[in-house]
Amino acid sequence: MYLIILLLFIFGYIAIALEHPLKIDKSASAILTGVLCWTALILGGHIIFPEAHDPVHEILHSLEEHLSEISGILFFLLGAMTVVELIDAHRGFSVITESIKTTNKVKLLWMLSGITFFMSAALDNLTTAIVMAALLRKLIPDKNDLWFFAGMVVIAANAGGAWSPIGDVTTIMLWIGGEITAINIIKEVFLPSLVAIVIPLAVASIFIKGKIGASTQPMATNKNHHVQVSDRHKYLVFTMGIGLLLFVPVFKTVTHLPPFMGILLALGILWLTTEILHRNDAPAGQRSPLSVVEILRRVDVPSVLFFLGILLAVAALQTAGHLTQLATILDQNFKSIYVVNTLIGLLSAVVDNVPLVAGAMGMYSMEQYPQDHAFWELLAFCAGTGGSNLIIGSAAGVAIMGILKIDFLWYLRRISWLALIGYFSGILMYMLLQ
Repeated sequence: MYLIILLLFIFGYIAIALEHPLKIDKSASAILTGVLCWTALILGGHIIFPEAHDPVHEILHSLEEHLSEISGILFFLLGAMTVVELIDAHRGFSVITESIKTTNKVKLLWMLSGITFFMSAALDNLTTAIVMAALLRKLIPDKNDLWFFAGMVVIAANAGGAWSPIGDVTTIMLWIGGEITAINIIKEVFLPSLVAIVIPLAVASIFIKGKIGASTQPMATNKNHHVQVSDRHKYLVFTMGIGLLLFVPVFKTVTHLPPFMGILLALGILWLTTEILHRNDAPAGQRSPLSVVEILRRVDVPSVLFFLGILLAVAALQTAGHLTQLATILDQNFKSIYVVNTLIGLLSAVVDNVPLVAGAMGMYSMEQYPQDHAFWELLAFCAGTGGSNLIIGSAAGVAIMGILKIDFLWYLRRISWLALIGYFSGILMYMLLQ
């Protein structure tokens, strides 16, 4: 039964990767994979958990626990996407796009990657990826250019999240768990994270030439392009939207409530504000096209379902014990903290980095590796940046893949090798600093 669950995951992974040749939407493959993995798990529960008194009850309890975590991520994603769509509908991103004058691809690539790198540390890599996806659609009309820039944004978002205690879910786990302190992780991991994006940018700058040109396949136009938005409303919604997104990690730190509560608070405040702004815009009985109710129709639901399927499938592997076995194998065969963390980072490109880091936190005690030990610092870096090696290896990658419809195999050919160069360069930089 262990093998069946693993095979279901592998076949589902292949179906997602071959989305375009198979002409089957990746969301369908992801949802099916997630459900089938749990179905196999519960049907073979007596085999997987032979010592359990009631294996079905244990598996259902585990599913409820995972669903609690997954729903938090999905609500966060839904809230962030709605806030970003609301800013977009009010032409808020024009505040940024109008200030970017260059059409030179190299300059634009460095500029956008730099913005992403530092924004990801202040927000988190998932929120930053959603914001940058909306921004890229406004700046880059050509699909191939758009995908390439988006791929570099994924690398920059994950690199930026790795050196900040609130930049990635795994660094948050290590910070809350006491394995790392905020000041130390910034001090020790900033340079390796910077190298992880600067080296790929330097390599990419060699072969990308020219200027941002006209699209051969025009992107869909804004559905609200006919709606007049005053400059006052545009700046108000943009400032409030970005300010509220920046407030989410502060809210989490102060209240200790999960991040999805912060993003829902932000959405509620912005929703109330825009309702007041547009309450007289539409005839009686109708809603303004700029209201949140109308904006919600534009939120990419298939992307949310894709996320749900991927996270369910990985949760099934975790419950069945595959990831624990993997962590044990690493611990028994590799004694070097550099080798173990490097492999964990590479594995996080295939499966979610959260259970991998949780497994490492459970296997290695604070007595063995005290607070701010090199093991925890390197784990934060590797788990944070390793997911860039495949587009579905990180929350930022999954979000951008769904929003911009990036092909898995295209990313594998065009971006993965750049991400790997940055990943290993960052590890070498960390070793040199030590």
